[in-house]
Amino acid sequence: MNENVDIGDVGSSVKKNSAAKKYVAEMIGTFVLVLMGCGSAVFLGLSTAGIVGISFAFGISLLAMVYAIGGISGCHINPAVSISMLAAGKISAKDTAIYIAAQCVGAIIGAAALYGIAIGSPSYRGLDITGLGQNGYAEASPLGFSMVSAFIAEVLLTFIFLLVIHGSTSEKVPKGFAGIPIGLSLVLIHLVGISITGTSVNPARSLGPALLVGGTALNQLWLFWVAPIIGGLLAAAVWKFIK
Repeated sequence: MNENVDIGDVGSSVKKNSAAKKYVAEMIGTFVLVLMGCGSAVFLGLSTAGIVGISFAFGISLLAMVYAIGGISGCHINPAVSISMLAAGKISAKDTAIYIAAQCVGAIIGAAALYGIAIGSPSYRGLDITGLGQNGYAEASPLGFSMVSAFIAEVLLTFIFLLVIHGSTSEKVPKGFAGIPIGLSLVLIHLVGISITGTSVNPARSLGPALLVGGTALNQLWLFWVAPIIGGLLAAAVWKFIK
């Protein structure tokens, strides 16, 4: 089993880093993704940033983190990614568990920081109205998509995202460029998914805002863990088959 899978294509340097450094890097990377991605939705909103702007905020955040921490932890910053890598035999069960814990902590800190900044603005209308970029379905969906639609969308979008990650980090592709297709694929996924669920494809990203917002966001959180994990596992299975 290769325990040093690296989205940033610098696996040799990942091997040299201590476990503690990898886990801290995952926490920081997820913190940045939540703060910047969800922050674009909270501070600018659809009326200003638009779906395209928010989509690029998430994609560029991931792209930046791939090159910032890819050489330290591999830059998973997403439990669905770590679980998919475990299923593909590219990371150990121990690292998977601790990566997920670190990612969740980073997402919660990111959401808390986002809220701490947002409440300083007179235009911020609170957790109940403006929220923190949380995900949702039915009445919490931007366009009212049902739970079934949301579930299918999150499974398929995560599947596509993870398939790009597995393919981009394959030994058969040029090294050093994986961050570009991975970041752009997250942009593409958000362009489609924001109107459906706000786009999760990342259980930790959904966890942070939901814990602070509570209510419906917290009650619906299960979908944004179960569906992305299923999508990640499907991607691992398909990649192992087609590879």
